[in-house]
Amino acid sequence: MYSKHEASKLKQEFWTKFGQYMKPVLSAAGETINWVNYKTGIPHIYFRMRAENNYASISIELTHPSSLVQQDQFEQLEDLRSMFQQAAGAAWVWQKNAVDENGKHLGRISIELPNVSVFREADWPAIISFLKAGMIGLDTFWNDVKPAFE
Repeated sequence: MYSKHEASKLKQEFWTKFGQYMKPVLSAAGETINWVNYKTGIPHIYFRMRAENNYASISIELTHPSSLVQQDQFEQLEDLRSMFQQAAGAAWVWQKNAVDENGKHLGRISIELPNVSVFREADWPAIISFLKAGMIGLDTFWNDVKPAFE
């Protein structure tokens, strides 16, 4: 088991390596991008990556303070679902009324890689491949649909 400091350091090392690995990968628009801290350019719409003790995940989180706006954004994404699946794959879970770890209500579209750990360096290649493919797919999709959300 790792101390809190050791766990934090190992996670930081993982994200640094992921960022270095992704640095030469250009966005769908052909621009340099910070993949670790992906900016959608739309307030309250976030692309989140997680690498934890027993899974890795990628999600789109809709966190607008107005539940009506949040629902509208989710429905817009649902209308674009076939386009999303073409770019990012079909295995994503769509949750119109999700709740995060802090009890906040949000819309979430996510995919998870189970049975991997950021604390096992042997799992890092699998986690990085999963995150890379997922984020490139999301970026490809977002490049095409972002104007509809502006």
